[in-house]
This record gives sequence, C-alpha cells and structure tokens, in this order.
Amino acid sequence: MNGYELSRKWFDFCFENPEKIKPNHTALYFFCVEHCNRLGWKEKFGLPTTMAKEAIGIRSYNTYINTLTDIVDWGFIKMIEKSKNQYSSNIIALSNFDKALDKALDKALIKHVTKQSESTSESIDSIDKPITNKPKTTNKEHIDYVYSLYPTKCFIKNTSTAKCSKNKEQIKKLLKEHSLEHLVEVIKFYLGDCKKGKVFIKNFGTFLNNLPDIEEATTQKGLLDQFCDEMNMDRSKVLRKFDNSEEKLYRQIEFDLQNRYKNTTQTFESLLKQKIKALNE
Repeated sequence: MNGYELSRKWFDFCFENPEKIKPNHTALYFFCVEHCNRLGWKEKFGLPTTMAKEAIGIRSYNTYINTLTDIVDWGFIKMIEKSKNQYSSNIIALSNFDKALDKALDKALIKHVTKQSESTSESIDSIDKPITNKPKTTNKEHIDYVYSLYPTKCFIKNTSTAKCSKNKEQIKKLLKEHSLEHLVEVIKFYLGDCKKGKVFIKNFGTFLNNLPDIEEATTQKGLLDQFCDEMNMDRSKVLRKFDNSEEKLYRQIEFDLQNRYKNTTQTFESLLKQKIKALNE
C-alpha cells in the first residue's frame, strides 16, 4: 500500500459515484492518508477531531463526523474504535485494496489520451511516479532534542523529575507512533499548563508513559471556564473538591461515564456541567 495506490482507488470511486462525493470527503480522506504517512504508515492510528477539522477547514462537528462516517461506509477507512465524545480521537485504519480492476476512470483517461495523441501526432511522454515517503526513521538528534525539553527539576517544588537514559528508549518508541512535532507540542503544552496552574510536574518516565491528549485537555479547560462563568461559580472552588487538580476532576468524569453512566446518554460536557451545578447549590 502506498499513497499513489490509495489515491487511484479513491478517484476511481469518485468518478463512478459523482452524486455521493463532496470536496470535504476528498479533503478528509487525503488528510488521513497524509497523517498515516507521517506516522510511518502505522496500521492503526488516532485521528484527533480538532486537528482534522482545522486541517481541512471544517468548523462544524456534525459536518466532520458525517463526512468521516461516509468514508467509513464506503470502505476506505476502518473504524477501529469510536471516540467517547467529540473531544477525543477516533482510532482508525486505512483500508487495503488488493484487487487491480480496470475502472471507468482508467478507460476514460486512456480514451482521452488516445484522442489527444491522434490529433497532435505526438508521442505521449511517460509520467514519473511521485516518490512516496518511506516509513520514517528515528534519529539520535530527535531523541536528544525531545529529552532536552523536559526539565531535570520540578519548577514548583524543586525536586528531581528522575530523568535518565531509559527515558530515551521511551522517546524512541514514541517517535515511531507520533511525529516529532507532536511530541514537542505535547511537552510544551504540559509544562506551560503546569506553570500556569502551579501544579507539580510528573517524573519524566511517568509523563512519557501517559502522554496527555492536548486536544482533549484544551477543550475540557475551555468547558470548565465556560460553565463556571455561566453559573457565576468560582473556578478554584470547583477544583478544591478535587485536590486542586483539574486532572482528577476529568478522570472522575471519565470514570463515571464508563461505569455509572455507561448505558445512558450522558456526555462529558453534560456531566461536567452537572457536577459544577451540584457544587453551586
């Protein structure tokens, strides 16, 4: 499987089903292909909702999820695991296509090229196949750079973050699943968030074993601020109930959703609002 083969299969389908296809479908599918390529053609991978929407210019969540569902229904993407809510990632895989069939688009292009050749009496130059990115390799410079971003001491309590050579092995494994840019963004986001909230930072090994989902975290913080403002509730009062830790609050909500509210219509957003409202009464 490579980008050229996936592109050919997609446009075969588009040519044969013009009534189904919209520009959003093509944009989202090729973003998925590009994302998979950057991850070294990983078999299964996460597709962050916010990142995908921004990349292809879709603002509406409903438009995005309907577009993704169409592509899944048409067999170009396999849905491995649906996101728990609109703020987390779907786990997907690109479908493999093994059948090499002559499609209508192939025949139409051949017919067009033949007519053009006959009318101009010129030979048709061969088209060079674009070079597909090979699975990325992890180099020492990238590992060392990521390692250098994390402080050796917590900037709040001045204790060691237990950085050691084993962390570089962890980083090496992570770079096979994530891009360098993503790891850098996650570390900078986490450290900045800890400084802002005056929260103790985790040991480096613990952090690498449990990378935060910055897309989900950003959305969750925005919802917390929004609901506190709507109910005229002191944000710090809410967090005091959870040891001044937003992470504990969010973990509690996710736990409740997976257990207490497993078979209900409760969402992260509605449950967060419910908890804030209860504290305000």
